[in-house]
Amino acid sequence: MIYYKQASSEQELEQILSLQQQNLIKSLTDQDREKEGFLTVEHSMEILKAMNDKCGHIIAVDNGDVVGYALCMHPSFADSIEVLRPMFAEINEVIQNQNSYMAMGQICVAKSHRGKGVFRNLYLTMKNRLPEGFDTIITEVDAKNKRSLAAHEAVGFRTLQVYPAGEKEWHLIILE
Repeated sequence: MIYYKQASSEQELEQILSLQQQNLIKSLTDQDREKEGFLTVEHSMEILKAMNDKCGHIIAVDNGDVVGYALCMHPSFADSIEVLRPMFAEINEVIQNQNSYMAMGQICVAKSHRGKGVFRNLYLTMKNRLPEGFDTIITEVDAKNKRSLAAHEAVGFRTLQVYPAGEKEWHLIILE
């Protein structure tokens, strides 16, 4: 049975990083990227742990194994990951109350557990566990990641802005 919680051990963080490695854009074939989606950002244990210490990452656990995660990225980490700096700059342009949102730093579901409601339940748990004073989740999705865009729309995200950063086009999206 799958249950949802905030990450609380180094072993869980290690499992997040292992699942991340399997789903990074560089680890997948073109066909898998198109069909299954992909991850862009690669985290170090140091930054993953620091983010978790500020606001626990949401994980889906099945039989003791992390089978999905949604990374909580407090706005105080806006300068911590270079590829995400443009996202925070865009958020600062379009959000009125810049202290009331939590950025979702990355979401991933193990291939074996896709299509079982894990994605939706990760976000539901994240929304229910936001720190006091936070009422919104904001993230961005690579425009080429059609599976992720559709999944986010299905759980209620709406697009705030589409913008270019680097060589990519990003959809800045919000769940209120």
